Amino acid sequence: MGGIATVERPATSLGDVPEQPPQAARPVPELTHVDAAGAARMVDVSAKAVTVREAVAAGRFVTTAEVIDLLRRDGLPKGDALAVARIAGIAGAKRTPDLVPLCHPIALHAVDVALDLGPAEVTITATTRTADRTGVEMEAMTAVVAAGLALYDMVKAVDRAATLTDVRLVRKAGGRSGEWSR
Repeated sequence: MGGIATVERPATSLGDVPEQPPQAARPVPELTHVDAAGAARMVDVSAKAVTVREAVAAGRFVTTAEVIDLLRRDGLPKGDALAVARIAGIAGAKRTPDLVPLCHPIALHAVDVALDLGPAEVTITATTRTADRTGVEMEAMTAVVAAGLALYDMVKAVDRAATLTDVRLVRKAGGRSGEWSR
C-alpha cells in the first residue's frame, strides 16, 4: 500500500558494501617524503638540475561588503590591512622551510602577492619564482595563507566571522615535471 520498495542485496565480506568489479591495475604513486620503512624524510635533490621554476597559488578571504568598503578607503582601526597582508605574504613565502618541516630552503628570486577586492571577498594570489633544484609551490601557498591570516588579524575587530578558504595551487612551471595548471 504505497510503501517504499526495497531491494535485497547479498551480504559480502565487507558488510553490506557491494563488491566492486576488478579494475585495471594502476601503479600506486609513491610518497616522496616517506622512506621504505614509513619514516618521514627530506628528499635528496642534490642530483637535480637547477632550472627556473614558478608557482601561482590563490585563496579567498571572505568577509562583508562593509569590510571591503573599509579596505578600499583604508578605514580599518589597525591601519592599511592590504599593505600588511602583502608584506605578511612575502615574509611567509620566505619562511616556508621553517613552517613546513620537510620543505627545502631555497633562494626565492621573486614573490608577488596580489589582493583583488570583490564585493564581499578578497582574492589573494601569490606568485613565487626561483632558479633552483626544487619547486616553489609550497612557498606560493604559504604566502597566500600568511596574507590571509594577516588580513584576518587586521579585520577581526569588525568581522570575527571572516574566513580564509579555497587555498590552492593554480599553476606551476619548471623542473622535471614541467607545466601544470588547475
